[in-house]
Amino acid sequence: MLSRSALVCSLILLCSTTFSQSIRLCPIPGSDVSFEMVLVPGGTFSVGTGENSKQVKVDSFWMGRYEVSYEEFALFYHRELDSDTTLHPLGNYRVDAVTRPTPQYMDYTFGMGRNGHPAVSMTQQAALRYCEWLYRKTGVFFRLPTEAEWEYACKLGRTDSLAEGRLQDHAWYSDNSGNKYHQTGARQPNLLGLYDLLGNVAEWTLDDYRDDYTKALAGAPADNPWLVPTRKHSRTVKGGSYLSAAQDCTCSARQRSNPRWQARDPQIPKSRWWNTDSPFVGFRLVSQVVQPSEQEVKAFFEKAIVD
Repeated sequence: MLSRSALVCSLILLCSTTFSQSIRLCPIPGSDVSFEMVLVPGGTFSVGTGENSKQVKVDSFWMGRYEVSYEEFALFYHRELDSDTTLHPLGNYRVDAVTRPTPQYMDYTFGMGRNGHPAVSMTQQAALRYCEWLYRKTGVFFRLPTEAEWEYACKLGRTDSLAEGRLQDHAWYSDNSGNKYHQTGARQPNLLGLYDLLGNVAEWTLDDYRDDYTKALAGAPADNPWLVPTRKHSRTVKGGSYLSAAQDCTCSARQRSNPRWQARDPQIPKSRWWNTDSPFVGFRLVSQVVQPSEQEVKAFFEKAIVD
């Protein structure tokens, strides 16, 4: 069993400090691809708005500065881009042993861009499988954010210009996107240094979707709540996208994943990896400050990934 200290050491080795103590650069072993993580200090906040709000607490966590890019996801998708190089303390990573996404039925980017653009059209399961792959490559536990973590980071990083209604400075949405997503980081970041949290592409969270989220939280822990899914649909998607109206690009706005996102998939059963009709959905990573053990990581993915 790997100790927590061993995994924390892996995080230090993988992610070198850049710009400030709250931003880290994380290279993916065996490639020239890297990504940045921003430290989100923990705290208490109100989920939701008005009478439908609820106080919850989240621990500090690292969050992807940008949405996961096409180049990052391609290392997992395309076997020939991967290698046996790993920083996982067990050192037993093998390219040929990885279960990877099936070939796409069509171009799920719809020609909107790959170089520097967000990875899109994957199912939530595929996003979680990417996180699992990244753990085997790095020895660092990455996952999707919970709905509470995502909303907390959004509200904590809210900018004055957003409060003044200048969404166009920070987000690609229906008024300025030209009906397509754009390269990550092209708009202004929020106060935490997170880009495209609103607009561009909407983002998967870990949570099972509930119409009345705050009411559902009554049965969840007040600290670090997670509404654990028990079936394939539906999941909560946050942030709005390049197709969204301004009122749907807010920290509290939420969207339900839908089986119709696979409407044009001719396979029976539908793909576990790809949505033919959701080029407006991608994801970003989070990583816990206190890293879990190997057994805890295994238990998490067994619990989170529902076929």
